[in-house]
Amino acid sequence: MPEMNLENQLREIVGGRLLLNEPMSRHTNFRLGGPADRFVVAESREEAIGVFQALADSKTPYFVLGGGSNIIVADQGYRGTVVQMALRHFEINGVEVTAESGVLAAALSRATVNSGVSGLEWAIGLPGTVGGAVRGNAGCWGGEMKDSVKSVEVLVIKNSSRVEREEWPAEKCGFGYRTSVFKHLSPAPIILSANLLLQRGVAAQSAKLLREIIEKRKDKQPLQNSSAGCIFKNIELRGDEDLQKLRQDAALPAAVTERRQIPVGWLIEQAGLKGFAVGGARISDKHGNFCVNTGRATAAEVLELISAVKSRVFDRYGLRLEEEIVYLGF
Repeated sequence: MPEMNLENQLREIVGGRLLLNEPMSRHTNFRLGGPADRFVVAESREEAIGVFQALADSKTPYFVLGGGSNIIVADQGYRGTVVQMALRHFEINGVEVTAESGVLAAALSRATVNSGVSGLEWAIGLPGTVGGAVRGNAGCWGGEMKDSVKSVEVLVIKNSSRVEREEWPAEKCGFGYRTSVFKHLSPAPIILSANLLLQRGVAAQSAKLLREIIEKRKDKQPLQNSSAGCIFKNIELRGDEDLQKLRQDAALPAAVTERRQIPVGWLIEQAGLKGFAVGGARISDKHGNFCVNTGRATAAEVLELISAVKSRVFDRYGLRLEEEIVYLGF
């Protein structure tokens, strides 16, 4: 399919919500990244189906964007189509919740609490969308998305050309620590909505928990700066030899002994990297697992900083850090 034909098709589906050569710095929480050839905003299931059918027919590369967190876009941008899922309807029926992929996770958390439902309080600390949270099995403050997902509505591209809608039970989603099948299948299924199963709660208790989490975020995370969120995954302990290496430096945080997991923010801080900077990219003084854009960072500088952090931690502790963020356009 000729390039102009694809653009005409997309414009017929979403109208003025097709943007050409759109700077990705406008659409990511890191506030950096060059232009995408095409940037499309889909606001309904029908639009999403039409957009992805056109992309499947054209066989051009595409990337699905949620709220713009947990992503670094290359300075040269992305040679393909970025589709932002802006499907933002949700329903709460007792303890069952259906939320489209573009619903902000924090907004859904607050709405469930206001409805007397418990189980998503932790998500008040998520900066992204439901779709992104499902894809990455997002988690914080003691909760994970997989704990609540009952099923996921997806678009699947069959035989590289036909787009079909399917309902996948949670067991088919392959949830693991900050991952799911949606990160590994090719072509990746596109998340339209998630069905969640929560519990009856006490509104006053849940509201108190929300306030506590919000205060902890303000205290521990650089919310005033542009960032992608946590850069690295926490590390699962391999054995007692890891503990011995860590004990040489400082008292271990509770998570190490209780959950057999090493908080990477603490590890980076122990390696003396708080405040470490490359150009406009800097490790936060508040939290070692946050890289912030001081206002003039480039993606190249962020990558150089990430590489330096990984090398320093490996040289000191023999531990390999694995990124939680997604790279686009590299």
